[in-house]
Parts: sequence; structure tokens; C-alpha cells
Amino acid sequence: MKQKEKINAIWVTNFDTKKINLCEAYKGENILMIIYNNQCLGCTGRAIPIAYNFQKEFKTIKVIGIHTDFGNKKTSPQEIKDLFTSGEPPFPIYLDWDASVFKQFEAEGTPQWVIITKEGTLYRSIFGSQENAENRLGYALASLFG
Repeated sequence: MKQKEKINAIWVTNFDTKKINLCEAYKGENILMIIYNNQCLGCTGRAIPIAYNFQKEFKTIKVIGIHTDFGNKKTSPQEIKDLFTSGEPPFPIYLDWDASVFKQFEAEGTPQWVIITKEGTLYRSIFGSQENAENRLGYALASLFG
């Protein structure tokens, strides 16, 4: 997808195994979406805490996690909840069991960060969890929502 491209649908599955279009569910919201995988240590050890910190810093964004599975194994909602000491994620997490969201946003790997404006357009897509990616993400969020 290209910057400023309108996004009409992002189909995921919720923890109740119901299909949801995130564009409808979060219409009119600024979204920071993190496409990640539970088995990715950079995702669970760095990116999810980064997303949580950005959620606290930028009150006008809605953080959403998208767990993407690769291959035949489907990660269960309980496996995702087990990552968190409280037993619940700090922001909504949805399931991308067939990697369709990963492909839709032409992700380079996990974690892939996607910023979507309240108008429903792609603002930025950034790969990684290292300091350089975190800085670029912070600058992008500050320029749009700061």
C-alpha cells in the first residue's frame, strides 16, 4: 500500500473467532497498528512495550495489535493472553490467521507498524523494533498527532 492511500477494509478475527472489519470498528479513530507474531522476541520483548508507551503518550491514537500466523499453526487467544502478566493485553489484539493483513500492508516482517489517520488513509508504515524504527515511529506520530 502507498502512503495516503484510502483503506476500506482490514479483516481480522477477534478472540471470539468472529470476523471483524477494523475500518468499520474503528471508524473516525487515529490508529497505530502493530502487526506482530507471538514467537517474535523483538515483537513481544520490545515492540509491544513500545506500542503501550505510545498509547500512553499520544492520547488521540488507538493502538491495535494484529497477531499474524505463518504456516499451518493457529495461535489461540489464550496463548496471546499468556504473554501478559495480567493475563490481558494492554490494547485490543486481533488474529490474522492467514497472514492476509500482513500481505495487505506489504509487511517486511514483524513487527510492522502501520499508522492510519481518522480519515482512513495510510499515513506511514515502518518495519522493526530497534531504536531507529522506534525513533522514526515517534517522529511520525508526533508530526501527525503531537
